[in-house]
Amino acid sequence: MFRPKLLFTSLAAIALAACSPQDQQAVTSAAIAKQVILPTYSRWVDADRQLAVSALAYCEGKESLETARADFLHAQKAWAQLQPLLIGPLAEGNRSWQVQFWPDKKNLVGRQVEQLVIAQPQIDAATLTKSSVVVQGLSAYEYILFDSNIDLADATQKARYCPLLTAIGEHQKQLAEDILAGWNSTDGMLAQMTKFPNQRYADSHEAIADLLRVQVTALDTLKKKLGTPMGRQSKGIPQPLQADAWRSQASLQSLAASLAAAQTVWAGVDNKGLRGLLPAEQKPLAEKIDAAYATSLKLLNDNQRSLNELLADDAGIAQLNAIYDSLNVVHRLHEGELAKALGIQLGFNANDGD
Repeated sequence: MFRPKLLFTSLAAIALAACSPQDQQAVTSAAIAKQVILPTYSRWVDADRQLAVSALAYCEGKESLETARADFLHAQKAWAQLQPLLIGPLAEGNRSWQVQFWPDKKNLVGRQVEQLVIAQPQIDAATLTKSSVVVQGLSAYEYILFDSNIDLADATQKARYCPLLTAIGEHQKQLAEDILAGWNSTDGMLAQMTKFPNQRYADSHEAIADLLRVQVTALDTLKKKLGTPMGRQSKGIPQPLQADAWRSQASLQSLAASLAAAQTVWAGVDNKGLRGLLPAEQKPLAEKIDAAYATSLKLLNDNQRSLNELLADDAGIAQLNAIYDSLNVVHRLHEGELAKALGIQLGFNANDGD
């Protein structure tokens, strides 16, 4: 017997089911932007402001080398935390190269810093913006503070490198402030990840897909940052000087910071991350990804040795292989099962062809 009321109720339920995932994706996109990405960008700005102050204080003799190095490591960690969040302006143009130049297979950082301090001994931040990205960022800053061939205890050497050091600190501060201002502008990334449609995304599903693509690329990059110095691209012969922070011996700390940031996009705040978009029947997948993150982070955080120390013996190499394999599990789960569960076609990632 035909029951119009029942039919109407069924149609309403179907319509609601059809639109609710889209609504949920909009909520999730906005939540990740406001509660995860924006606070991380703000911490990056704070760290770079401190870096600019620190460079000046060190060069004026008001701060020790130890403190200057600690401020650098803080800025480097803040940058590492942004790796899985490079969505929008920071991923466009050559902006991320201005922060960190990696891979540096031919020691361009060292060579170009040396050329620059000879060619422009009194360089400032405005002039630095016209120079190569190789000398504008944290990689060049790290070279000055940590390279074994530079003796900053020698007043002449310190005076030689200080103009560039302060210029880099100021450049990083300005770059970070510009990016954050762009995020918060009327039509900036925060608005584009919150209200749909807009000039960047036709709907919230596109924003979620973009977030996942950035995650997948970042996780793949983490594997490369570990695998390259391990020798996975060089027939098993370790290449410690190909690590992204080999001078400061902070490569594994940066890796852990990046992975922890990726986990925040997955988990979200109040379960408003990518995880919350999975339906109930995908609970086993959610738990699998939870466990993969937990395993990889534990391996990284339990380790007390530097990358160089681990590369020096068989036990250390076994430990690095375990970390690499754990990162690979996290990456493959995002790239495969999670993308499929969320109905996202990933296409090529930014590392393809490397």
